[in-house]
Amino acid sequence: MTSAFESVRSTLASPPWYALQPIWQGGEEVVQQGLPHDQLAPTWQILMLGDGSPTRHLQLLTGERTDVDVIDMSLIGCDRDQAPNVIDVIPGPRLRRQVWLRTASGQRLAYATSWWEASHVDDYLQNRSLPIWASLARLRTELYRDVQGIYCGYSDVLEQEFQQAGPFWGRHYLFWHHGQPLTLIYEVFSPYLTRYLGPMQRSQP
Repeated sequence: MTSAFESVRSTLASPPWYALQPIWQGGEEVVQQGLPHDQLAPTWQILMLGDGSPTRHLQLLTGERTDVDVIDMSLIGCDRDQAPNVIDVIPGPRLRRQVWLRTASGQRLAYATSWWEASHVDDYLQNRSLPIWASLARLRTELYRDVQGIYCGYSDVLEQEFQQAGPFWGRHYLFWHHGQPLTLIYEVFSPYLTRYLGPMQRSQP
């Protein structure tokens, strides 16, 4: 099995990751309370604010296997990488992983960036072609998904890659394992999912 370290690029060659340019954002209090339905529809809130596996949700929604395209694994050392501030709880040196989540037939549904303690990433991502949820489920790893922030915003890159117009909804969360932070994950979902979830906002009566 190829080690993650054999496939990473140097810090100097690291490509950027695709954070949204937010027009609105909320923290843990918003995550706990939920949003008005005319801002984000209930079906979308279940996906965005719930603590279940997005990979599993996407598979149930589309009826297709959710596959992963890994587009970047870069050693970034102790750089904060313009990540959410909570990255400080992930020990360095760190490794950043970027992926597309797509249906088996090729439709991109989400983009995700995750940050890991570099020395431990191979313990949890033994097969890098699997979604994180699938990898950890195979290891019977007990996890707590701690959603800490939600965003609505734009990204020219994601608009091009999703082939969907913004705005986009995204979030970031920590995975906890045995009381310790395991990884920080930042996810953005494609508006293509309105085919399954309905409109992002509920119209006022």
